[in-house]
Amino acid sequence: MSNESGAYDYLFFPIGLNVRERRCVVIGDDGEAREKGAALQAAGAEVEYLRYPPLVGEQMVADAFVVISTPQDEALSSLLLAYAERHKFLLCCIDQPAYSTVAMQAIVESGPVRVAISTGGVSPTVAATLQRALARALDARFARFMLRLQAIRRRVRGSGAAAASRRRHMREAAADLAVEVSMRYPAWFEAEESEQEPH
Repeated sequence: MSNESGAYDYLFFPIGLNVRERRCVVIGDDGEAREKGAALQAAGAEVEYLRYPPLVGEQMVADAFVVISTPQDEALSSLLLAYAERHKFLLCCIDQPAYSTVAMQAIVESGPVRVAISTGGVSPTVAATLQRALARALDARFARFMLRLQAIRRRVRGSGAAAASRRRHMREAAADLAVEVSMRYPAWFEAEESEQEPH
């Protein structure tokens, strides 16, 4: 992985959060707020919605584990960031990385597999495009493949074989899986790339 931390405005470290039975606050009353709240609930969080952003006060979020704000209101987001720094909760202001301590990632799910995609706030459209492409690849057949791998893993673990033998067996079971990735870029980018190529 190349070290390009200085080339982009924001780079976030990808990490998974255990939100089970933790208080998480979602600010906003739009479709995105409902979507994020549903995702938190699916992960076991205790979700509280604050649907009228102008009334959000410091004490409403002070003891939260995670706060997600969807209105993209800079004044509100600036206040929330100050609260987050004071009370040490995690804050995501959607599409406002300057006011966020964490960033939401586009997630692809298939069986037990979770793939998280982040563009560091550069382009949610690119994240959504990658998400759709991966979702097509990681389809129901892939989920069945993972289910069968899990069955093999359980069988091998229960066989009494040595650890090295178990690892070798699992590597062999998945060895022939192949993944192909291709990209097609917008015309404006291809034109710029052509101009920069040596002639």
